[in-house]
Amino acid sequence: MFSLSGKVAVVTGGGSGIGKAISVLFGKQGATVHILELNASAGESSVSEIIEAGGQAQVHACDVSNQAQVSEVINSIGKVDVLVNNAGIAHVGSLENCDADAFERVYNVNVKGVYNTLYAVVPVMKANGGGVILNMASIASSIGLPDRFAYSMSKGAVLTMTLSVAKDYIKNNIRCNCISPARVHTPFVDGFIAKNYPGREEEMFEKLSATQPIGRMAKPEEVAALALYLCSDEASFITGTDYPIDGGFIRLNN
Repeated sequence: MFSLSGKVAVVTGGGSGIGKAISVLFGKQGATVHILELNASAGESSVSEIIEAGGQAQVHACDVSNQAQVSEVINSIGKVDVLVNNAGIAHVGSLENCDADAFERVYNVNVKGVYNTLYAVVPVMKANGGGVILNMASIASSIGLPDRFAYSMSKGAVLTMTLSVAKDYIKNNIRCNCISPARVHTPFVDGFIAKNYPGREEEMFEKLSATQPIGRMAKPEEVAALALYLCSDEASFITGTDYPIDGGFIRLNN
């Protein structure tokens, strides 16, 4: 089950965290993985891990906010069966703490970056008879989080782009879903805590972990497992759906 043998998968931001876990798992399951990564050296690390496990992978240095770059890379790949829009950046702050530059930085990567890959890949999938798209949204798409104005804006857009693409291209055999994680323990989280709470790292890690009713953060590999299912043929009846993977955050925090 859950084989991706013979499939070509594109993963944005596949050099670390959730994107790396998805790329490595997809490679193990037989996909030829193309990683679009601003940090090409991080992407090479993921590629090396995939190849060492017997898979096939390639990294493409690419800024997803640049439409010309994205289109050039997708055209060079040719066939795309699976697209995972994972690349994204965070921002902490309310409306009043989010100036125009910060807003545009988040928008350019988290919203325009997803649009650019969708714009490039959907025609390719139509020409090839279909495909699967998975976007990385967030619990911020569904509930109000404090001090996450720009980030929530961007992930809300990801959710609604998912629904729009699923609706418009269902007759083209293109499925489109999204995943909404709560906190996931990635190098980004460790870096964020170290930067903002020096000397209190362990305390803040435990505090952030406890906001999930299940009592811990998710592992990137757990998100990757859900991504694999949604991109596999076993999920062929699923489209236009958001999947929270949140340790009970949305429904049980009351």
